[in-house]
Amino acid sequence: MFADRSDAVADDTPHRGYGVAVTPGVSGPCALVTGYGPGNHLLVWRDGALRDVATPAVADEGRHAIGVVAADLDADGAEEFYVHNTDSYRGQTRDTDLLLDPVGVLPDHEDVRWRDLFGLGINADRGNFRAGRSVAALDRYGTGRYGVFVACYGVPSRFYELGDDGELSDMAEAVGLELDAGARSLYAGALVSDRMDLFVGVERGPNRLFRNASGHFEEVAGEVGLSAPGTDARGVTMADGDLALGGWETPGRLFAPNRSPDPEGPVNREPRADGSPPLPVFSDTASPAFATPSRTRTLVAADFDNDGREELFCNALGATNRLFRKESGGWTAIDPGDAAEPHGLGTGAAVADFDGDGALELLVVHGELDAQPLSLYAVDGAVENDWIRVRPTTQYGAPARGATVTVETVSWTRTKVVCAGSGYLCQMEPVAHFGLGDETPERLTVRWPDGRETTLESPAARTEHDLPHPMAPRF
Repeated sequence: MFADRSDAVADDTPHRGYGVAVTPGVSGPCALVTGYGPGNHLLVWRDGALRDVATPAVADEGRHAIGVVAADLDADGAEEFYVHNTDSYRGQTRDTDLLLDPVGVLPDHEDVRWRDLFGLGINADRGNFRAGRSVAALDRYGTGRYGVFVACYGVPSRFYELGDDGELSDMAEAVGLELDAGARSLYAGALVSDRMDLFVGVERGPNRLFRNASGHFEEVAGEVGLSAPGTDARGVTMADGDLALGGWETPGRLFAPNRSPDPEGPVNREPRADGSPPLPVFSDTASPAFATPSRTRTLVAADFDNDGREELFCNALGATNRLFRKESGGWTAIDPGDAAEPHGLGTGAAVADFDGDGALELLVVHGELDAQPLSLYAVDGAVENDWIRVRPTTQYGAPARGATVTVETVSWTRTKVVCAGSGYLCQMEPVAHFGLGDETPERLTVRWPDGRETTLESPAARTEHDLPHPMAPRF
C-alpha cells in the first residue's frame, strides 16, 4: 500500500529515536522527534522536504528523550511540547523532563524561539526524575487549559498542571489519577463519560481506565471490561470506534463498546451504586489476524488512501510492521508495501499532512536497539480521492485536543477524536482527517471537551475547516 518517500527527509542521519508529536507550526505541521542522547529534532516542511529547525533549547543534547506530547498548558493559544526524558528502565532517573514554551518567532525567520519552563526558578524543585514512557494531554474541565499525564514505570505517575505564574504542580493524587504500575501507553478522550477520560495500558498488570467525573477521576477498567491483565500493553488508539490495543509478543485486542459475540453478553443495564447511569462494557472483537502476537510499539489509525475506510498501522520493533483495513467483516490484514520494514527497529510513528496536498504522510521513528534513519511513507493516488479535514480550536485558539469530530455522508457516519496522545510515545497532528472516496459530506459536528457542540451543514470537500470553540472571542 505505502510507497517510500524517505528521500523527502533532508539530512536523515541515523540516530536513536523514540517518539514524535505534531503541532501547528508557523507555516504548516511541525514535528518534534525525540532523540535518546544525540538530541531532539524539530521537523518542518520547507522547500519540498522535511527539514530540522531545532534550536539548542529544543535539541537538548545529552539527555534521553522518549515520550512527547503537544498541548496548550498556559491557555495562551499556542501549544507547548512536553518531552519526557528517562535514562533508566524504571524507578528514578538522572534526567529531568523538558517543557518547551514558544515565546516568539526568531527575527527575520520562520522558526520559533523556545524556553524550558522546568528551568524557571519557581520550578527549581519540581522536575520529574521518575522513569516512564508515554505522556498525554488532558483537559479535565473542558476549559481549554490542559495538563500532562506522565506514565511512569515502577514509581507513581504524575499529572502536571501549569499555574499563571509558570509554576508546575503535580496534581495526580488530588484529582484521582494515582497510579503506581508499569504504565506504558495512554489514550485521552471520551470513552465512558462525556468528558476526557484516560486509558492507561500497563505492562505486567491490569490496564487502568480513569473516568472523568466533573474534573476528578475514578478507576473503572474492571467494571467496563478493559483491565485485560496479561496484555503487556504497548500502542493504543481509537480505530473506527474500537479501542485498539497492541501487546508486546501478546495478542492484539480490539475492544468494542456494548458489542459481544454472545447476544446475551456483558452490557451494563442497571444504574451504578452511586445512582449514576450504567457504563458501557467493552468486549474484545479482534480478528484472528489482528490478535496474532507481534512486537507492537505504536498503533496509528487513519485513512491513508482517502477511500473512506480507515486503516490501522501497527509499528513493530525488530519485526515486520502490519497494516489492517476495516472491511464489512471486521479488520482485515492488507499489504503495507514499503512500510513493512522487516528489519526496522520501529519505536514510534505519527501522521500529518506535511506537504499540504490533502493526503496523509506516515512518519516512522526508529532506534531503540541501534541508530536508524527516519522513514516517510505515503499512498500513491490518495490525492485523487476526496477528503475533508477539521481543525477545532479551544476558547484560546489552540488545537482542541480531545475534541470529537463526526462526519456524515449518505452512506456512513464516522467519528474521530483530535489526538491528545500518547498511543505509545507519540501524538498525531491536531486535525480530524476523513477520506471521502466518492462520497459527499452532508454534515460535520464537533463536540468539545466541555460538551458544547457546533454543526456545519453541507461542508465543502477537499477543504480544511477551522472551527473555533463556541465561546471563543469574536472579532
